[in-house]
Amino acid sequence: MLPPPGPIKIKKVIKAPEDLNDIEMPLVDHLEELRQRILRSLFCILLATFASLIFVKPLVTLLEAPARSIHFLQLAPGEFLFVSLKVAFYAGLTISMPFVFYQGLAFILPGLTNKEKKLIGPAVAASAILFITGLIFAWSSLVPAALGFLVNYGADVVEPLWSIEKYLDFVLMLMIATGLAFQLPVLQLLLGVMGLVRWKKMLSSWRWVVISAAIAGAVLTPSTDPITMLLLSGAITTLFFVGVGLVALSEQFREQTL
Repeated sequence: MLPPPGPIKIKKVIKAPEDLNDIEMPLVDHLEELRQRILRSLFCILLATFASLIFVKPLVTLLEAPARSIHFLQLAPGEFLFVSLKVAFYAGLTISMPFVFYQGLAFILPGLTNKEKKLIGPAVAASAILFITGLIFAWSSLVPAALGFLVNYGADVVEPLWSIEKYLDFVLMLMIATGLAFQLPVLQLLLGVMGLVRWKKMLSSWRWVVISAAIAGAVLTPSTDPITMLLLSGAITTLFFVGVGLVALSEQFREQTL
């Protein structure tokens, strides 16, 4: 007689918690999570705004620097008070931007793969660096170019006496718009990593990007002067090609690791 067969061994594979991505949540839970993240972002902005009020006068002095010899006027009672609150809010928004960006990425985190999750930290860091770079570029290049054009255009006709509120609205809008425009490479990289767009497809649409950059330069530039529009549209176009290069490198890295 043949000996009885040995026991059948079944190998049990246990996945690590970080490998489990298909966790279903009800719609109500998703909405509750979104509400919590929005509240955290608003609280962070509010806290940073109150902290910026302590340093609001040095901030206003710094923002006035590109105007050089221009004299600013307070044209209504309490105008500088409202200006101070506005400057503090924009400063708080700038400080909170990385945290707000992180909250947005963390909300979509469960729908990403493990490799895509590893990009969250670098994406947040790159977003903060690019946003600050955009602010510096606007303050050091765009604002002086725009002010130089506007002052010289009517220097022989009118004496430049500007409202402090109108001036700071102009500077802050231009800086924030430029900082947001500098997020383009991060957005491209995230779209490329998630497989929504490939770098060759991005590169093939470069003509539309150049046209869109010119339109964005005209819309985002409060002064509407040609020098500032050209500088901003050129920066957006350059950032687009940088983003295409990053997507190409990410695709090459992904193909090598497969």
